[in-house]
Amino acid sequence: MDFLQELRIFPKNDGVSTGTKWMESNGPVIQSFSPVNGELIASVSSTGKEEYEKLIAISQEAFKEWRNWPAPKRGEIVRQVGDALRENKAALGKLVSYEMGKSLQEGLGEVQEMIDICDFAVGLSRQLYGLTMHSERPSHRMYEQWHPLGIVGIISAFNFPVAVWSWNAALAWVCGNTTVWKPSEKTPICGVAIFEIIKEVFTRNNVPEGVNCLVQGGRDLGEWMSNDERISLISATGSTRMGKAVSAAVGARLGKSILELGGNNAIIISEHADLDMSLIGAVFGAVGTAGQRCTSTRRLIIHEKVYDQFKEKLVKAYHQIKIGDPLDSNNHMGPLIDKDAVNMYLQAIEEGKKQGCEFIVEGAVLSGSGFESGCYVKPCIAEAKNHYSIVQHETFAPILYLMKYSTLEEAIAIQNGVPQGLSSAIMTLNMREAEKFLSQTGSDCGIANVNIGTSGAEIGGAFGGEKETGGGRESGSDAWKAYMRRQTNTINWSDKLPLAQGIKFDF
Repeated sequence: MDFLQELRIFPKNDGVSTGTKWMESNGPVIQSFSPVNGELIASVSSTGKEEYEKLIAISQEAFKEWRNWPAPKRGEIVRQVGDALRENKAALGKLVSYEMGKSLQEGLGEVQEMIDICDFAVGLSRQLYGLTMHSERPSHRMYEQWHPLGIVGIISAFNFPVAVWSWNAALAWVCGNTTVWKPSEKTPICGVAIFEIIKEVFTRNNVPEGVNCLVQGGRDLGEWMSNDERISLISATGSTRMGKAVSAAVGARLGKSILELGGNNAIIISEHADLDMSLIGAVFGAVGTAGQRCTSTRRLIIHEKVYDQFKEKLVKAYHQIKIGDPLDSNNHMGPLIDKDAVNMYLQAIEEGKKQGCEFIVEGAVLSGSGFESGCYVKPCIAEAKNHYSIVQHETFAPILYLMKYSTLEEAIAIQNGVPQGLSSAIMTLNMREAEKFLSQTGSDCGIANVNIGTSGAEIGGAFGGEKETGGGRESGSDAWKAYMRRQTNTINWSDKLPLAQGIKFDF
């Protein structure tokens, strides 16, 4: 694969880095096999406890220097990182597609998200603003300012092997923090590629060693990070189960966390919807990334007047979906990440049938030429009830549940009637319906869209959800504040010392 050579990925790469240097590690080797064809991409060394301790100490020292760089100068480094990503977009997009299994268009789109967040962070580096307040005491000035936290630990998931890291790293760096990244053990090679790209930028700018650190490993490593008081903030993306464990560990030491966890996202298809436009949003939301996005569409809540018509359109569209090698741009859907994911897909279908789901497009594992990895499956559709336990549960696979509604209030209740609260959407040309969906009595999700699907968040807005999705926010808007600590300051420029609230203390 030419793109592996372009990214300096070889059969055996080191897996632990302090930014510009690879650190020897004696931890177990992690092998990354592509779900596209089952072939070994490369191997990395996982991080042992000794290497981890050395790396954290280096990152602590780097923070002492990095926080004193002017924020616009830190932003200039991030600008150069964005340029390096532009130069390597084609090769990195192919690697994301090959190691994770998403379509090439989506792989390239993920790299573009990284470029976009770098652009956002460059501007942000000149806008880390505080507020000035009027004091009740004469000749006093009050204001607030923001300071960096220290080390930011980033634990990312396989489905977005590079983009979510960049959302955190770009903001953390311009805010003056150092970062330690643990990519998913299912997509470790993407992490290696990122560090090879950024290494040149950091070297030529004399960025302190330890500002950008990489560790590799599984659950044990995540637990070390979550319990480590030297890591001021943990940003973790993954399952709700994982997030609860991270939250408990970080909370026990009164640390800070950003949690981006499960989604169980729905689109309401109104009787007033443009059904052709709705079809595009529903199909991409359900089968994009083979249903392995936290924002994937899991449920369609369809008005009874258009239910049969839309179901017919949907079934026809599903029969036209092309499944195969994600590096072939003619294919709409690639494989699931691995055979464990395939087994969860099959178990969910079986459990759904037991609970009463009626499958109108059957699922199956694909075999034969081009499907030798055993990770390719058919996207399926089932008519279901929202209260079924399998519907309440997030299955990371292309399984779509359909249900009817008669009133908008009923549809919103169904939409909100799951433990997760990440993304939601309504398809309607009725202004009143749209506004009600977006009101305080509407969607309870962190993201609520009108006439677009549940997938495809832009970096300009804060990304995250409510309830079991974790409540964290990343990327745009004022999400940067999570990477800093707020400090309130009062300056007395008079020759007296009046006390607040008019208190007298004379002696």
